[in-house]
Amino acid sequence: MYRKDGESYFIVDSHVHFWDGSPANQANRYGKGFIECFYDYHRNLSPAEWLWSLEKFGKYSEQTLIEDLFTAGYVDKAIFQPTYLTDFYVNGFNTTEQDGVVAENNPGKFIVNGAFDPRDGEAGLAKLEALARRWNLKGVKLYTAEWKGDSKGWKLSDPWAYRYLEKCEQLGIRNIHVHKGPTIYPLNRDAFDVADVDDAASAFPNLNFIIEHVGLPRLEDFCWIATQEPNVYGGLAVAMPFIHTRPRYFAQIIGELLYWLDEDRITFASDYAIWQPKWLVEKFVDFQIPEDMQAEYGTLSTEVKKKILGLNAAELYDIEVPAEVTAGPAARVPA
Repeated sequence: MYRKDGESYFIVDSHVHFWDGSPANQANRYGKGFIECFYDYHRNLSPAEWLWSLEKFGKYSEQTLIEDLFTAGYVDKAIFQPTYLTDFYVNGFNTTEQDGVVAENNPGKFIVNGAFDPRDGEAGLAKLEALARRWNLKGVKLYTAEWKGDSKGWKLSDPWAYRYLEKCEQLGIRNIHVHKGPTIYPLNRDAFDVADVDDAASAFPNLNFIIEHVGLPRLEDFCWIATQEPNVYGGLAVAMPFIHTRPRYFAQIIGELLYWLDEDRITFASDYAIWQPKWLVEKFVDFQIPEDMQAEYGTLSTEVKKKILGLNAAELYDIEVPAEVTAGPAARVPA
């Protein structure tokens, strides 16, 4: 846990990866362009002391992952969010199976999420069931802009997507993480549009739709949807690093989310290895909305920060939280 000023923060990093974007795994120029686009996000939004080389960024070791998340990064539990991209990478970019090996090597540290693609039809439904049984899935990560053959995306409102969401309900997979954020080369911007979230969230009220990247750059659209759909959550991956490069912009993002949603439906994410949880956690605990913006957005309390950094995701995934995190100040462990 992260401890500061007598407070304990239980950290759930709800969006991490163990990818292989190395040249050896790139199937074509799109695989090369995708990892280089990721690297541009890393390079442009990270503090200088946290920058990696492109070579390390393309393929890092399991040991590096564990050290960055759990030894240095304060993370108590991390949630793997797979991104297959099998049209771009020979062995996939970041698959459930790859993540699962790491989770088994490091018991108690990770939650393994699965994935589905409704364009896989009946065969994909069987594969989803097999993944759920193998990894005891409580969540899936969906990439609606992923290319598959001649198709360059799909929507949550598609009939086959409904079949898969129905299957998730049957299998007890409650948490549906959906990438609805900035485009990544060569994927199409419009395939990440948040409009289909409204349809699916209304149709499946027993599922939780965690919208990764809070719809950026469509934050306003996302907020209008989330305010009427109580099962829609905002995942802060990609939004978080603006706390460093553009803190007022970050204040606006977090302020809008707290206004339209509530403090129980926002989850912390580093999007590792694009960014490192250590500096994100430290900066967020120290962060406050600027005074000249507080009349509109209010302030961030310690309790709200605790919810965002871990308690909200712990609720979604039934993760046990140490008593010291929610106890009164007299019972808390000193920093």
